Amino acid sequence: MRPRDALCVPGLLVAGLFAASAWGADSDPAATPSKFELLDGDRVVMLGGTFIEREGQFGYIETALTAAYPDRNITFRNLGWSGDTVWAESRGIFDPPAAGYQRMIDLVKELKPTVILLAYGQNESFAGEAGLEAFVKQYEKLCDDLTPTNARLVFITPYDFERVAPPLPDASRNNANLALYGGQIKALADRRAGAVVELFGSLGADDHLQTENGIHLSTEGYAYLGRRFAQATGYALPDDAEKKLEALRTKIVAKNTLFIHRWRPQNVTYLFLFRKHEQGNNAVDIPEFDKLTAAADQAIAELRVKLNQ
Repeated sequence: MRPRDALCVPGLLVAGLFAASAWGADSDPAATPSKFELLDGDRVVMLGGTFIEREGQFGYIETALTAAYPDRNITFRNLGWSGDTVWAESRGIFDPPAAGYQRMIDLVKELKPTVILLAYGQNESFAGEAGLEAFVKQYEKLCDDLTPTNARLVFITPYDFERVAPPLPDASRNNANLALYGGQIKALADRRAGAVVELFGSLGADDHLQTENGIHLSTEGYAYLGRRFAQATGYALPDDAEKKLEALRTKIVAKNTLFIHRWRPQNVTYLFLFRKHEQGNNAVDIPEFDKLTAAADQAIAELRVKLNQ
Protein backbone atom coordinates (compact mmCIF):
# COMPACT_ATOMS: atom_id res chain seq x y z
CA MET A 1 0.00 0.00 0.00
CA ARG A 2 1.07 3.55 -0.68
CA PRO A 3 2.02 5.57 2.46
CA ARG A 4 -0.89 7.97 2.74
CA ASP A 5 0.81 9.92 5.55
CA ALA A 6 3.00 11.45 2.85
CA LEU A 7 0.03 13.63 2.01
CA CYS A 8 0.49 15.55 5.24
CA VAL A 9 4.20 16.31 4.93
CA PRO A 10 4.64 20.11 4.80
CA GLY A 11 6.44 21.46 1.77
CA LEU A 12 6.31 18.16 -0.14
CA LEU A 13 7.59 18.48 -3.69
CA VAL A 14 4.15 17.79 -5.11
CA ALA A 15 3.27 21.35 -4.19
CA GLY A 16 3.71 23.09 -7.50
CA LEU A 17 0.60 22.59 -9.55
CA PHE A 18 -1.60 25.11 -7.73
CA ALA A 19 0.90 27.94 -8.03
CA ALA A 20 -0.08 31.23 -9.57
CA SER A 21 1.30 30.92 -13.11
CA ALA A 22 0.40 28.36 -15.79
CA TRP A 23 0.44 25.66 -13.14
CA GLY A 24 -2.33 27.32 -11.15
CA ALA A 25 -6.10 27.53 -11.39
CA ASP A 26 -8.67 28.76 -8.93
CA SER A 27 -11.44 26.25 -9.45
CA ASP A 28 -11.43 22.53 -8.70
CA PRO A 29 -12.11 20.05 -11.51
CA ALA A 30 -15.73 19.18 -12.09
CA ALA A 31 -15.41 15.67 -10.71
CA THR A 32 -12.91 13.54 -8.84
CA PRO A 33 -10.92 11.19 -11.09
CA SER A 34 -10.69 7.51 -10.24
CA LYS A 35 -7.47 6.64 -8.44
CA PHE A 36 -4.44 4.88 -9.81
CA GLU A 37 -0.96 4.39 -8.43
CA LEU A 38 2.51 4.38 -9.93
CA LEU A 39 5.08 2.18 -8.23
CA ASP A 40 8.81 2.51 -7.75
CA GLY A 41 10.50 1.28 -10.90
CA ASP A 42 7.45 1.70 -13.13
CA ARG A 43 8.06 2.31 -16.83
CA VAL A 44 5.15 4.31 -18.23
CA VAL A 45 4.34 4.47 -21.94
CA MET A 46 1.90 7.13 -23.12
CA LEU A 47 -0.16 6.33 -26.26
CA GLY A 48 -2.60 8.58 -28.08
CA GLY A 49 -3.05 11.34 -30.61
CA THR A 50 -2.40 15.07 -30.62
CA PHE A 51 -3.16 15.46 -26.91
CA ILE A 52 -0.39 13.03 -25.99
CA GLU A 53 2.17 14.15 -28.57
CA ARG A 54 1.87 17.80 -27.53
CA GLU A 55 2.08 16.80 -23.87
CA GLY A 56 5.61 15.66 -24.68
CA GLN A 57 6.40 19.23 -25.74
CA PHE A 58 4.67 20.85 -22.75
CA GLY A 59 5.50 18.25 -20.11
CA TYR A 60 2.98 19.33 -17.46
CA ILE A 61 1.27 15.96 -17.05
CA GLU A 62 4.49 14.00 -16.80
CA THR A 63 5.87 16.57 -14.39
CA ALA A 64 2.76 16.30 -12.22
CA LEU A 65 3.01 12.52 -12.07
CA THR A 66 6.74 12.64 -11.40
CA ALA A 67 6.23 15.18 -8.62
CA ALA A 68 3.42 13.17 -7.09
CA TYR A 69 5.91 10.40 -6.30
CA PRO A 70 9.06 12.14 -5.05
CA ASP A 71 10.31 8.93 -3.42
CA ARG A 72 9.83 6.69 -6.47
CA ASN A 73 11.88 6.30 -9.60
CA ILE A 74 9.41 6.28 -12.51
CA THR A 75 10.34 6.72 -16.17
CA PHE A 76 8.06 7.92 -18.96
CA ARG A 77 8.13 7.40 -22.72
CA ASN A 78 5.77 9.44 -24.88
CA LEU A 79 4.64 7.72 -28.10
CA GLY A 80 1.91 10.19 -29.01
CA TRP A 81 1.28 10.91 -32.69
CA SER A 82 -0.82 13.87 -33.76
CA GLY A 83 -4.11 13.01 -35.43
CA ASP A 84 -3.85 9.37 -34.42
CA THR A 85 -6.67 6.94 -33.69
CA VAL A 86 -6.98 3.41 -32.32
CA TRP A 87 -6.33 2.23 -35.89
CA ALA A 88 -2.97 4.08 -35.93
CA GLU A 89 -4.11 5.90 -39.05
CA SER A 90 -1.47 8.62 -38.66
CA ARG A 91 1.44 6.23 -38.11
CA GLY A 92 1.62 4.51 -41.48
CA ILE A 93 3.73 7.30 -43.04
CA PHE A 94 4.04 5.91 -46.60
CA ASP A 95 2.77 2.49 -45.57
CA PRO A 96 -0.83 1.42 -44.85
CA PRO A 97 -2.10 2.22 -41.34
CA ALA A 98 -1.79 -1.46 -40.42
CA ALA A 99 1.98 -1.26 -40.87
CA GLY A 100 2.18 1.80 -38.61
CA TYR A 101 -0.03 0.06 -36.08
CA GLN A 102 2.28 -2.95 -35.97
CA ARG A 103 5.35 -0.72 -35.62
CA MET A 104 3.65 0.97 -32.66
CA ILE A 105 2.86 -2.36 -30.99
CA ASP A 106 6.41 -3.61 -31.56
CA LEU A 107 7.89 -0.43 -30.11
CA VAL A 108 5.70 -0.58 -27.02
CA LYS A 109 6.82 -4.17 -26.43
CA GLU A 110 10.45 -3.14 -26.91
CA LEU A 111 10.07 -0.48 -24.22
CA LYS A 112 8.84 -3.09 -21.70
CA PRO A 113 6.28 -0.88 -19.98
CA THR A 114 4.71 -1.74 -16.66
CA VAL A 115 2.00 0.93 -17.16
CA ILE A 116 0.39 2.17 -20.39
CA LEU A 117 -1.63 5.39 -20.46
CA LEU A 118 -4.16 5.22 -23.31
CA ALA A 119 -5.75 8.42 -24.63
CA TYR A 120 -8.05 7.73 -27.56
CA GLY A 121 -11.55 8.68 -28.61
CA GLN A 122 -11.17 12.36 -29.39
CA ASN A 123 -10.60 12.08 -33.14
CA GLU A 124 -12.81 9.01 -33.41
CA SER A 125 -15.73 10.87 -31.80
CA PHE A 126 -16.31 12.92 -34.95
CA ALA A 127 -17.82 9.78 -36.51
CA GLY A 128 -20.64 10.10 -33.98
CA GLU A 129 -22.80 7.26 -32.78
CA ALA A 130 -22.43 5.49 -36.11
CA GLY A 131 -18.72 4.98 -35.53
CA LEU A 132 -18.95 3.90 -31.91
CA GLU A 133 -19.16 0.14 -32.42
CA ALA A 134 -16.10 0.05 -34.70
CA PHE A 135 -14.17 2.25 -32.27
CA VAL A 136 -14.86 -0.03 -29.31
CA LYS A 137 -14.01 -3.14 -31.33
CA GLN A 138 -10.66 -1.71 -32.41
CA TYR A 139 -9.88 -0.41 -28.92
CA GLU A 140 -10.49 -3.94 -27.61
CA LYS A 141 -8.07 -5.24 -30.25
CA LEU A 142 -5.47 -2.67 -29.19
CA CYS A 143 -5.78 -3.85 -25.60
CA ASP A 144 -5.46 -7.46 -26.73
CA ASP A 145 -2.33 -6.64 -28.72
CA LEU A 146 -0.82 -4.91 -25.67
CA THR A 147 -1.60 -7.83 -23.35
CA PRO A 148 1.81 -9.52 -23.85
CA THR A 149 3.45 -6.55 -22.09
CA ASN A 150 1.56 -7.41 -18.86
CA ALA A 151 1.36 -3.66 -18.30
CA ARG A 152 -1.35 -2.09 -16.16
CA LEU A 153 -3.70 -0.05 -18.33
CA VAL A 154 -4.90 3.46 -17.50
CA PHE A 155 -7.66 4.75 -19.77
CA ILE A 156 -7.98 8.51 -20.32
CA THR A 157 -11.31 9.85 -21.49
CA PRO A 158 -11.31 12.75 -23.97
CA TYR A 159 -11.58 16.21 -22.45
CA ASP A 160 -14.47 18.39 -23.59
CA PHE A 161 -14.02 20.95 -26.36
CA GLU A 162 -14.50 24.66 -25.77
CA ARG A 163 -16.61 27.23 -27.55
CA VAL A 164 -14.39 29.95 -28.97
CA ALA A 165 -15.14 33.24 -30.69
CA PRO A 166 -15.81 33.41 -34.44
CA PRO A 167 -14.47 33.01 -37.06
CA LEU A 168 -13.34 29.74 -35.47
CA PRO A 169 -16.05 27.06 -35.50
CA ASP A 170 -17.78 26.03 -32.30
CA ALA A 171 -15.94 22.83 -31.42
CA SER A 172 -18.11 22.33 -28.34
CA ARG A 173 -20.87 21.08 -30.63
CA ASN A 174 -19.01 17.75 -30.61
CA ASN A 175 -19.15 17.40 -26.84
CA ALA A 176 -22.18 15.12 -26.92
CA ASN A 177 -20.16 12.69 -29.03
CA LEU A 178 -17.15 13.05 -26.73
CA ALA A 179 -19.35 12.15 -23.77
CA LEU A 180 -20.70 9.14 -25.65
CA TYR A 181 -17.22 7.86 -26.50
CA GLY A 182 -15.97 8.60 -23.01
CA GLY A 183 -18.74 6.46 -21.58
CA GLN A 184 -17.69 3.53 -23.75
CA ILE A 185 -14.04 4.02 -22.73
CA LYS A 186 -15.02 3.77 -19.07
CA ALA A 187 -16.98 0.61 -19.80
CA LEU A 188 -13.95 -0.80 -21.61
CA ALA A 189 -11.73 0.06 -18.65
CA ASP A 190 -14.12 -1.79 -16.38
CA ARG A 191 -13.97 -4.88 -18.58
CA ARG A 192 -10.18 -4.69 -18.66
CA ALA A 193 -9.81 -3.97 -14.94
CA GLY A 194 -8.03 -0.73 -15.84
CA ALA A 195 -8.00 2.61 -14.08
CA VAL A 196 -9.69 5.67 -15.58
CA VAL A 197 -8.65 9.31 -15.63
CA GLU A 198 -11.87 11.18 -16.37
CA LEU A 199 -11.08 14.38 -18.27
CA PHE A 200 -14.49 15.07 -19.76
CA GLY A 201 -16.05 17.99 -17.93
CA SER A 202 -12.67 19.30 -16.77
CA LEU A 203 -12.54 22.37 -19.00
CA GLY A 204 -14.90 25.27 -19.19
CA ALA A 205 -15.33 25.74 -15.44
CA ASP A 206 -15.03 29.49 -15.95
CA ASP A 207 -14.68 31.98 -18.80
CA HIS A 208 -10.94 31.44 -19.11
CA LEU A 209 -10.20 29.39 -22.24
CA GLN A 210 -7.78 26.52 -21.81
CA THR A 211 -7.47 25.63 -25.48
CA GLU A 212 -5.89 27.47 -28.39
CA ASN A 213 -8.76 26.89 -30.78
CA GLY A 214 -11.45 25.04 -28.88
CA ILE A 215 -9.72 21.68 -29.39
CA HIS A 216 -5.96 21.81 -28.79
CA LEU A 217 -4.86 22.60 -25.26
CA SER A 218 -2.96 25.78 -24.47
CA THR A 219 -0.13 26.00 -21.93
CA GLU A 220 -2.75 26.75 -19.27
CA GLY A 221 -4.82 23.77 -20.39
CA TYR A 222 -1.96 21.32 -20.06
CA ALA A 223 -1.06 22.74 -16.66
CA TYR A 224 -4.67 22.43 -15.54
CA LEU A 225 -4.97 18.82 -16.71
CA GLY A 226 -1.58 18.05 -15.21
CA ARG A 227 -3.15 18.84 -11.88
CA ARG A 228 -6.03 16.58 -12.86
CA PHE A 229 -3.64 13.68 -13.32
CA ALA A 230 -1.95 14.38 -10.01
CA GLN A 231 -5.34 14.24 -8.33
CA ALA A 232 -5.96 10.90 -10.02
CA THR A 233 -3.10 9.47 -7.97
CA GLY A 234 -4.82 10.59 -4.77
CA TYR A 235 -2.59 13.56 -3.95
CA ALA A 236 -3.75 17.07 -3.17
CA LEU A 237 -1.22 19.61 -4.43
CA PRO A 238 -0.41 22.75 -2.41
CA ASP A 239 0.91 25.91 -4.02
CA ASP A 240 4.43 26.57 -2.79
CA ALA A 241 6.82 24.85 -5.21
CA GLU A 242 6.19 26.40 -8.64
CA LYS A 243 9.83 27.23 -9.36
CA LYS A 244 10.96 23.79 -8.30
CA LEU A 245 8.46 22.08 -10.56
CA GLU A 246 9.28 24.39 -13.44
CA ALA A 247 12.92 23.28 -13.31
CA LEU A 248 11.75 19.68 -13.28
CA ARG A 249 9.42 20.28 -16.23
CA THR A 250 12.25 21.82 -18.25
CA LYS A 251 14.35 18.67 -17.82
CA ILE A 252 11.39 16.46 -18.71
CA VAL A 253 10.72 18.34 -21.95
CA ALA A 254 14.41 18.07 -22.88
CA LYS A 255 14.30 14.31 -22.25
CA ASN A 256 11.19 13.96 -24.41
CA THR A 257 12.95 15.78 -27.24
CA LEU A 258 15.83 13.31 -27.10
CA PHE A 259 13.45 10.37 -27.06
CA ILE A 260 11.43 11.50 -30.08
CA HIS A 261 14.69 11.74 -32.04
CA ARG A 262 15.24 8.10 -31.07
CA TRP A 263 11.92 6.58 -32.08
CA ARG A 264 10.70 9.04 -34.69
CA PRO A 265 13.62 10.76 -36.44
CA GLN A 266 12.63 13.36 -39.02
CA ASN A 267 14.34 11.44 -41.83
CA VAL A 268 12.86 8.10 -40.80
CA THR A 269 11.97 7.25 -44.40
CA TYR A 270 15.64 7.38 -45.37
CA LEU A 271 16.87 5.61 -42.26
CA PHE A 272 14.39 2.76 -41.84
CA LEU A 273 11.70 2.74 -44.54
CA PHE A 274 11.50 2.45 -48.32
CA ARG A 275 14.39 4.86 -49.01
CA LYS A 276 16.78 3.30 -46.53
CA HIS A 277 18.91 2.12 -49.46
CA GLU A 278 20.02 5.77 -49.76
CA GLN A 279 20.96 6.70 -46.18
CA GLY A 280 20.22 3.61 -44.13
CA ASN A 281 23.87 3.34 -43.20
CA ASN A 282 23.30 6.32 -40.86
CA ALA A 283 20.69 4.40 -38.86
CA VAL A 284 23.49 2.96 -36.75
CA ASP A 285 23.74 6.30 -34.95
CA ILE A 286 20.10 6.43 -33.82
CA PRO A 287 20.54 4.07 -30.81
CA GLU A 288 22.99 6.60 -29.40
CA PHE A 289 19.89 8.53 -28.32
CA ASP A 290 19.18 5.71 -25.85
CA LYS A 291 22.25 6.71 -23.86
CA LEU A 292 21.30 10.37 -23.96
CA THR A 293 17.72 9.65 -22.90
CA ALA A 294 18.89 7.41 -20.05
CA ALA A 295 21.21 10.18 -18.87
CA ALA A 296 18.28 12.61 -19.00
CA ASP A 297 16.21 10.17 -16.91
CA GLN A 298 18.99 10.15 -14.34
CA ALA A 299 19.13 13.95 -14.25
CA ILE A 300 15.36 14.08 -13.70
CA ALA A 301 15.62 11.55 -10.88
CA GLU A 302 18.45 13.46 -9.20
CA LEU A 303 16.53 16.74 -9.39
CA ARG A 304 13.36 15.05 -8.09
CA VAL A 305 15.26 13.80 -5.05
CA LYS A 306 17.07 17.11 -4.53
CA LEU A 307 13.88 19.13 -4.63
CA ASN A 308 12.29 16.91 -2.01
CA GLN A 309 15.12 17.28 0.50
